[in-house]
Amino acid sequence: MRDPLPLMIFAAGFGTRMRALTAAQPKPLIPVMGRPLIDRALDLARGAGCAPVVANTHYLGRMIADHLAGTGVAISEEAEILETGGGLKQALPLLPGAAVMTLNPDAVWRGPNPLAALRAAWDPDRMDALLLVQEAARVRGRGAKADFVLAPGGRIERAKGREGVLYLGAQVLKTAPVARWPEDVFSLNAVWDGMIAAGRAFGLPWDGEWCDVGSPEGLAEAEAMLGR
Repeated sequence: MRDPLPLMIFAAGFGTRMRALTAAQPKPLIPVMGRPLIDRALDLARGAGCAPVVANTHYLGRMIADHLAGTGVAISEEAEILETGGGLKQALPLLPGAAVMTLNPDAVWRGPNPLAALRAAWDPDRMDALLLVQEAARVRGRGAKADFVLAPGGRIERAKGREGVLYLGAQVLKTAPVARWPEDVFSLNAVWDGMIAAGRAFGLPWDGEWCDVGSPEGLAEAEAMLGR
């Protein structure tokens, strides 16, 4: 059995696309079919054996920290929004090892555990990053504009307007490029670009159902998907 990988849950954002739903609560605490998004993310983490688990917080972060009290999840509080790369860089002391999984909690999944699928496919000898992806036309809750194109062998390239796949907000990546990034506020997109150029960024197609919960419309669509 493979050793567990640590997991970073990105929970620091403002959730502005949710409009009034995030005026008094952070987006990760919004319930979908009666269960908060961050609890659904933790279900996936436990099912995949991720350890340790860290969540970053900023907007209404105390509410998230209180909600997670007693779960064993460590909190990386951000005094300012650091974006995905900066947030992960700050949390690295809590995430031991050469690689880490990351998960955006603002989505719901139906099908095989996505984190377990990533763990099984991860090959650090060939890969610096492995992103879970799906054909853009299949995703729910957001537009169908592709992020990447899958090249032969599973490597990813930027779509640049071409038809392709969309990143589903779950990945494995090596931590060294993040740790040595010269800035404190940056997006993981910048790190991916270097890995893509080196031919070491890969995509793993996922065949389950996925819905982005970034807007009230996405929330309704997610509940309809789960209710079928």
